[in-house]
Amino acid sequence: MSLYSVMLVDDEEEVIQIIMKKLDWASMGFQIVGYAHNGAEALELAEECQPDVVMTDIKMPYMDGLELSRRLKERYPSIRIIIFSGFDEFEYAKEAIRIEVEEYILKPIDAGELQELFGRIKKSLDKEIDEKRNIDKLQEYYMESLPLLQENFFTSLFEGRVPAEEIDKYLVNYQIHLCGPLYLVTILHLSSSDVKAYSNPFLMTVSVKKLAEEQLVPKYGSRTLIYLGDIIVISQLETADQVAGYTDMMDEFCRQAKRVCGIRVTAGVGQLCSSVEELKLSYQGARNAVSYRALYGNNRAINIAEIEPKEKSEETWEEEALHRIMKQIRLGDKSALEGEVKDCLKKFTENGSSLQKYRLFVMELIAEIMRFGNKNQLDMEELFRKESDIYQMVFQPESFEELCEWLIGVGEKVQEMLSSERQNNTKSFVTRAVEYVRENYADQSISIETVCRTLGVSAAYFSTVFKKETGKTFIGYLTDYRMEAAEELLLTTDDKTYMIAEKVGYGDPNYFSYAFKKKYGVSPSKYRVEKMKVSG
Repeated sequence: MSLYSVMLVDDEEEVIQIIMKKLDWASMGFQIVGYAHNGAEALELAEECQPDVVMTDIKMPYMDGLELSRRLKERYPSIRIIIFSGFDEFEYAKEAIRIEVEEYILKPIDAGELQELFGRIKKSLDKEIDEKRNIDKLQEYYMESLPLLQENFFTSLFEGRVPAEEIDKYLVNYQIHLCGPLYLVTILHLSSSDVKAYSNPFLMTVSVKKLAEEQLVPKYGSRTLIYLGDIIVISQLETADQVAGYTDMMDEFCRQAKRVCGIRVTAGVGQLCSSVEELKLSYQGARNAVSYRALYGNNRAINIAEIEPKEKSEETWEEEALHRIMKQIRLGDKSALEGEVKDCLKKFTENGSSLQKYRLFVMELIAEIMRFGNKNQLDMEELFRKESDIYQMVFQPESFEELCEWLIGVGEKVQEMLSSERQNNTKSFVTRAVEYVRENYADQSISIETVCRTLGVSAAYFSTVFKKETGKTFIGYLTDYRMEAAEELLLTTDDKTYMIAEKVGYGDPNYFSYAFKKKYGVSPSKYRVEKMKVSG
């Protein structure tokens, strides 16, 4: 098994180095993934390295260990926290207990005590994973938690086989309590390559399902079932504003599933709906979202509402074929698109379909492409320059091969236009975030959450896009921008350091000086003096 990760936090470099050298971490099953010298810095670092254990001092500048522990527990409930301190005070210990830290130990730290402590933590972490993977317990849990009638009801609902007028009757008879008022469906798709590594893949699916219930049932009254190899989660929300937070929680869940169960999970989040009857539409949206893992990556949450408009469910084989072709256009796979077009047109000839039906399908495909293009702000006049070309291909094609080649060409052109538009949208998205920083960097309360509320997206989606486009995390970009603004103020004004700190968004002048020195290597005042000497 891989080593558990540990992050150290202390304002004294010597203490950190001593702790790192005191123990043979690897032999105990741990590795040091990073260290910080204050709580504020540690909070940023935790976002990057996602540690299993944090060992922190209490008395530190800018943010003490107790405040750091509170914030870490809020963001990462399963994290283990060890507080070490030179202060043997009851109030500190009482607060540590309230925060639910793993241990409170006093300096100087004894190597034997520390080794014993991490031995207990490792057993606790191992037990947590073993419980998730215990086949006997999982088998018993599965038999008890999936009543067949409830499962059949939901699968029939997703397939559109439950009459609307009978839904309430089934909910009562099968004791299914869905109060809403809003609902959405999430599909948890397990990486097939990860699942194959286990002797009983099905029970690994059950393991992830159990973990999902532990996380989601208390907060969202979620119901779960296994369907077509995936885990389906039906969640209840109070307001539409909760969707972004829900998506972020699912994104964190995917990382936890990888850490605890050893499985990469993609969470496809469907569109919000206001009735149980509409769950089938949210389910279809969630399935479409999962298919986007080829573009956005797995082991994360993908919200369909953030990447494409709603689409209706499909019924006939022609409509299914139309859906598959449009799916490949969206995903940008040219070879898959070519295969779908050829298979579809070939099926028309093999089935002996009428010429009228054949023409109708081609017209519907073109209409669907145009609707899709308009929704995504593509230039349809550029795509179909001559209406006569459409008429010629629908009603008077020279051959099957010619029509097939024309449709593939149209699809590939849409793929190229869509890729270009997505890049433009992403750049516009990042540009708005950058503009927000430039206009609000002096606001001390600015954070990823405030930016995401302004942009109307989840923090998980925002973080992925922003770092991909800029090469920096949002906090890293904000810090760099504030430092550049501070540098200019130092060289162009006579303002005191504490005044400049406030102007660039730092309420604590000491932490501002710390951050400035971390970037430029010297304090703000010394930086000003050195630059003035050079210019003088």
